[in-house]
Amino acid sequence: MVQLGSVATARMLVRLGALVFTALIGASATTGASAQDRRQNTPGEFDFYVLSLSWSPSFCEDAAERGNGGRSQQAQCGGSRPFSFVVHGLWPQYDHGFPEYCDRDSWLDRNVMTSMLDLMPAPGLIFNEWKKHGTCSGLGPRGYFETIRKARAAVKIPPEFIDLADPKTVSPDDVENAFIKANPGLPANAIAVTCNRTRLSEVRICMGKDLHFRGCDEIDRRACQRDQVTMPPVRGG
Repeated sequence: MVQLGSVATARMLVRLGALVFTALIGASATTGASAQDRRQNTPGEFDFYVLSLSWSPSFCEDAAERGNGGRSQQAQCGGSRPFSFVVHGLWPQYDHGFPEYCDRDSWLDRNVMTSMLDLMPAPGLIFNEWKKHGTCSGLGPRGYFETIRKARAAVKIPPEFIDLADPKTVSPDDVENAFIKANPGLPANAIAVTCNRTRLSEVRICMGKDLHFRGCDEIDRRACQRDQVTMPPVRGG
């Protein structure tokens, strides 16, 4: 009887310990999630920016293959202006993860939108970038888009990509190295080239809030893993 009682007591203690452990883990997870949620809901509280530069000819060819005929595609791809790298966005980031849609009720004045069409040639893109990313910057609309302009001015596009007249097959490393060469002080872990199945999509460059280049290992790990990709030519290049 004593032995059976000891076994039953031991089992009861094990179950009790497991319940306490589970409760503590749950409380810890809830606390961590709440802290993360509070941070995401507070505009201006982030660690760095990602300046995303889209290779416009790839975007236009992808859109044509998908049969997307929306206004954004027409504005960027249907006009006479030859676009090469254009600004996709300037994205507030955490060291792990990112905030988005920090103020869903915020709207963007049309005059602010039209002022950015030289860098971001699609009105729908500009509105979306403000709602999804700009509202997390802690800046007002004008301040955010002025920061985009300053960030873009801080990056020099390698000359071989400005007026690309013919399709070019490149490795992602070649593109990264060209940007590093053209931008002294740009670390290798502060730039990532992205791609789809066949084409170069974007070059993403990490910057601190002061718009100085900074490393971003999480972004760098998401870079294109293909050996070679195609850069379609610039229209009229």
